Amino acid sequence: MKIEQLKVPGATLHYEVRGSGPVLLLICGGIYDAEGFEALADELAGERTVVTYDRRGNSRSPLDGPPSEIILEEQADDAYRLLGAVGVTEDEPADVFGNSSGAVIALELAARYPGMVRTVVAHEPPLFELLPDFDRFRAVFTEVAAAYREHGTEAAMGVFGAAMAMHGDDDTPSAPPTAESGARMQRNMEYFIAYEVPPIAAVVPDLEGLRSGTVRIVPAVGATSAGEPPNRAGRELGARLDAEVVEFPHGHGGFGDAGPFAAKLRQVLAAP
Repeated sequence: MKIEQLKVPGATLHYEVRGSGPVLLLICGGIYDAEGFEALADELAGERTVVTYDRRGNSRSPLDGPPSEIILEEQADDAYRLLGAVGVTEDEPADVFGNSSGAVIALELAARYPGMVRTVVAHEPPLFELLPDFDRFRAVFTEVAAAYREHGTEAAMGVFGAAMAMHGDDDTPSAPPTAESGARMQRNMEYFIAYEVPPIAAVVPDLEGLRSGTVRIVPAVGATSAGEPPNRAGRELGARLDAEVVEFPHGHGGFGDAGPFAAKLRQVLAAP
């Protein structure tokens, strides 16, 4: 594995490269970083050049200045620059897998830079604006922001967690985080709740552009997360794009069970 840094406008990105072959970029969501995809990347590195990274503002990818709400276009530009750094061109485009808010970024990458991407697998994107009860989610995230301002990160996460009502992938076997990565995720928690949740929850993707574009979009959901908001949003994305929705093992964080998850991802990416 190679560990590299890439200077981008406003930040320095930590990224890791494993294996050889066609490029597969994995984009994490929430409080996670490259280490969250370590087992999945190792599973796929025998046949792919697998690229993982810490998104700007998280873990080992520091910002040049103070934190502020993430800008989706900027996040997609980061992914585009990473693809260029590892040799991706329009003649040899990459495949991209994104989980949660990473899936939203992957969709924006496909919309902005379609020549660089062959397939996007968008796993449980929290596109709550697509849901029929979007008003409820708008109210929830207003409450989350108020809780953060008045009582801090823990209170805001409590409001967020109660509203999402997700079982936390208690069915997903995965290795516990190391002490170092656990400390990074704890630090990422504030950035997530204060600067990521509000803008990501408000995203409306370019559905027409994605539907008519050249990138193959595969909406994906967890087999055990039916009824949870990101699962519902993934299914709604499929309906809006007239695309088949693919079920992956386990729930929202099913990639933690890397073997079965990698097998499903291989199958999806091999499809024409």
